[in-house]
Amino acid sequence: MTSIPVHATSERPTVAVLGTGIMGSGMARSLLRAGLDVRAWNRTQAKAAPLAADGATVTETAEEAVSGADVIVTMLNDGLAVAAALTAAASGVHRGQVLLQSSTVGLQATNELAQRAADLGLVYLDAPVSGTRQPAEQGKLTVFVSGPSAARPSVGPVLDAIGQRTVWVGEAPGAASRLKLVVNTWVINMVSSVAECLNLAEGLGIDPQSFLDAMKGGPLDSAYLQGKSAAVLSGDLTADFALSTALKDTRLILDAAGQSGVMLDLVAASAARFARAEAAGHGAEDMIATYYAGLPAERTGD
Repeated sequence: MTSIPVHATSERPTVAVLGTGIMGSGMARSLLRAGLDVRAWNRTQAKAAPLAADGATVTETAEEAVSGADVIVTMLNDGLAVAAALTAAASGVHRGQVLLQSSTVGLQATNELAQRAADLGLVYLDAPVSGTRQPAEQGKLTVFVSGPSAARPSVGPVLDAIGQRTVWVGEAPGAASRLKLVVNTWVINMVSSVAECLNLAEGLGIDPQSFLDAMKGGPLDSAYLQGKSAAVLSGDLTADFALSTALKDTRLILDAAGQSGVMLDLVAASAARFARAEAAGHGAEDMIATYYAGLPAERTGD
């Protein structure tokens, strides 16, 4: 791959954010709070429009968003969506721009996007994030990054704004995405465990709150257990991390595991639960809606 010079940027780089869903909009607001100039674009413009009130320049096209920007951040659902956004932005990019690719897209798509970025003259940083709606809004994500070290000064202010921690994984694109898949494996198995414990408690006639009280303050307790359980018991399943997105990620994990010869029985079971819950109409809800996959068929649409 041809070496691409990294353009020097000021201490306040202009950032183009392509994709303003749950995570992208939160990241954009964190960038704005840090005093950075933000141009926001989303395929459905209505999703980007609220950012104008926070100080972002909302553009009609991806080309407008990236034109003259120092750093491009992509936060979209999958590799196809990122590729489509780069195609839409292609006539506005310039050689040496840094692409901070923060979507979770899997290993094959990461390699394809890195090549696409090189073809456009962009400096590609593989930079998936760990965190949900609230950390994105608060600038407290963990960002895993791999790519040329020469790009670090250019993206430093951006990473400082969106995350409380940056983990530099290596120079080669793909290293950060591999780590992100391992992290997501932990999250997916954990949320499935929470859901199944609640299912079993109810099935045995035990008040789920009794289970949570028994765990509280002990060595096996966690904020994740208490928070996700509270969402189910209150009925507030507003998505921090949508179930349909979690299903997409389980499939990326299983693809990567298959390529490496590893068998992930728990993730495969989680994928089946997510698919059942999505089929029952819970795809847009938080991933803890996998709880409904463990209920009798007549209750899955509760």
